[in-house]
Amino acid sequence: MISKAIRAGKAGAKDERKGGQFNSLFGEILDWMLAPLLFLWPISIIVTHNVADNIANEPYDRAMAESVRTLARLVVLDDKNVRVDFPAPPRTLFRADRDDTVYYQVADHQGEVIAGDWEIPWAPPPIRLLPDDVLYRDAVIHGEEVRVAYQFMRAYPEPSSPLVLVQIAETRNKRAELASRVVTGVLLPQFAIIPLAVILVWVGLSRGISPLNRLQSVIRRRRPTDLAPISTAGVPEELRPLIVAFNEMMARLEENLQAQQRFIADAAHQMRTPLTGLRMQTELALNETDPDMLHEALTRIALSTQRASHLINQLLTLARAESSSEKIYAVDRVDLEMLVREVALDLYPRAQAKDIDLGVEDTGWPLLIDGNPVLLREMIMNLMDNAIKYTPVGGRVTARTQATEFAILEIEDTGAGIPEEDRERVFERFYRVLGSGEDGSGLGLPIVREIAELHRATVTLKPSPTGPGTIAQVVFPRSYTRRSPGDTA
Repeated sequence: MISKAIRAGKAGAKDERKGGQFNSLFGEILDWMLAPLLFLWPISIIVTHNVADNIANEPYDRAMAESVRTLARLVVLDDKNVRVDFPAPPRTLFRADRDDTVYYQVADHQGEVIAGDWEIPWAPPPIRLLPDDVLYRDAVIHGEEVRVAYQFMRAYPEPSSPLVLVQIAETRNKRAELASRVVTGVLLPQFAIIPLAVILVWVGLSRGISPLNRLQSVIRRRRPTDLAPISTAGVPEELRPLIVAFNEMMARLEENLQAQQRFIADAAHQMRTPLTGLRMQTELALNETDPDMLHEALTRIALSTQRASHLINQLLTLARAESSSEKIYAVDRVDLEMLVREVALDLYPRAQAKDIDLGVEDTGWPLLIDGNPVLLREMIMNLMDNAIKYTPVGGRVTARTQATEFAILEIEDTGAGIPEEDRERVFERFYRVLGSGEDGSGLGLPIVREIAELHRATVTLKPSPTGPGTIAQVVFPRSYTRRSPGDTA
């Protein structure tokens, strides 16, 4: 196409192909503007030719109509016979054209030629006969196209008298020549107008996409750390939604960077304390000579190492939950009830060590949600681990699932519960309820909320209605494909 040839010569434009097509906005617009033009041009030639034929026919048809009326006036009645009274030789009246051959004919109602040329074919009379009405048709005489003008008239004054057909036929040479001049006069300027239109379209598109080039320059001049929004002042209306969306994306990116910076600062602060304590305990153990005291010091070092390892694992899990799950983890169809049962089996020995009744209540059918099984398992593990940790010896922890229009997971314990003023703050990093009597990093519930938000779920804490304790509830959107017959909507 012409547009592709033009685009190939445009300075600075490269033919970047993606899926076999040009990945160029300029070329795409140029194609959609010039392709219809090139498609309509042949159609315009055909339409112009038909219009030229009509223009050429009109004056010559009028002249032929006058000739038909003149010939009709020469038809006379003589002793009940029809004849044609020519004041001059017929060749002088009807055959004086240098470019075209002219035929004339007068015939009776049976098609018998009274006067003139027999070559003109007979025409049937119209349904409604109007006086002095001249009709036209196209025919062929001796293999040459002719234009025929004809008129029917009564042979006698009586309404029931037979009809007489008067015809004049003329070849189309003058008409074809006039139509050719009209078509040539119309099309020749188009050969100059179309290239000029292509150039003007190219210039107009180049000027039209110049705001994109200016926007590209503005973005390239920015420093790598500059995430400030791009001003929409003076920006074309069509580009404004794109810039607004770009600014929103940059704002989200800046929030993520700030969250990472806060995470690094918090992690450094939290890691400093256990590492400092571990170093002091190690120094004390090195100075001990009493075997019993040395064993006690090593025991404290082991416990500190275990707490530091747990803190590091929690920090890594939180960092993993904050990252983009679409890029790192694949989203799949997950059976929430199966995950709950697997986590409960893994934590059962720990619950048994505290004589805690750990149970699972489910619907008995697969409860499907869309998510990442690794992160979902980590979330359920944290919820159950917290419930077991803060439930006293001999207590009870119950994990249940419910299938409504949502997929609901609840972990209920019989611990001391969480005060109402702390139920939202426990989701903050490194925050721990005072007086709980248990060691922890303060990252378990923040990890749960991060993973829940990644899965478009909500997590809340509420008191147990049956007595002391807490219910941690996570509500997921359902996945209805491959739904079990036991699921309810």
